Amino acid sequence: MIVRDKPGLIEVLFALRGTMLPRIIGRLVVIAAVGGAAVFAADLHPGIFARIGAIPFTLIGLALSIFMSFRNNACYDRWWEGRKLWGALIIAARSLARQSQVFDDETRAVLLSGVAAFAAGLAARLRGGDEAAAIATRLPDGLVGDGPNPTDAVLSAMGRTIQRALRAGRIDPLVWARLEDQLVALSQVQAGCERIAATPVPFAYSLLLHRTAHVFCLTLPMALAGTMGWWALVPSLLVGYTFFGLDALGDQLEEPFGLEPNDLPLDAMVRTIEREMLGAAGVTPLPPLLAPVGGVLL
Repeated sequence: MIVRDKPGLIEVLFALRGTMLPRIIGRLVVIAAVGGAAVFAADLHPGIFARIGAIPFTLIGLALSIFMSFRNNACYDRWWEGRKLWGALIIAARSLARQSQVFDDETRAVLLSGVAAFAAGLAARLRGGDEAAAIATRLPDGLVGDGPNPTDAVLSAMGRTIQRALRAGRIDPLVWARLEDQLVALSQVQAGCERIAATPVPFAYSLLLHRTAHVFCLTLPMALAGTMGWWALVPSLLVGYTFFGLDALGDQLEEPFGLEPNDLPLDAMVRTIEREMLGAAGVTPLPPLLAPVGGVLL
């Protein structure tokens, strides 16, 4: 996620870091080349584009803008839902840490380590990393066995720890029920994140938008070259920058758990949870908070 101060006028006009321009510069160069060729052809053969009016492009551009706004809203909803799920994870982690004070220090430390391991495992799972390794560095050896879903296995191990405490009479059923509710909340977060990661925006939906935007931006200079001359490049590039920039931004927001600059900072949130769990267990010193690198917080 991009983290930076509110930009001033100069930064708005000339900033490159954190913008979509580096990703779409190639397409803008193609539009400029096509526009230059159209203007050159119009100079050599006046009236060659006389039958191509601007009105159809106005209508198509309006429809394309509405269509693109629908897609970007859908992508942003996925990004925002992912952020809400990780917010719910933080809430459940803090609640479990507070409610686990009924246990002895050793049992509580295991539960708190389990919460940190669950968060790290979920982040690795969503980003295609080494899930088991992320968990193993935060839990005692052998606490979680092998399986197809190591992150969920962490919750199962925590559930067994709570069950043993209940059977031994160290906690009453009401406390057990409250702790179990937090484990269920964590499981719901995992299921929600997996749903987002495994259900992309339909390919045909994105493909239709990509094709239409490219055809529109590549043919727009032909409608403007005859009347505007070389000035036709200005609106053509501006429209291309807007459409392709929004398209590239939507691609990043569509997959909120990745490593793109506008994706969610899962590593930073995992570190926040880990610090709070270790602090609740009385561990010192705590690992430092992650800082943005190049204005991007991962």
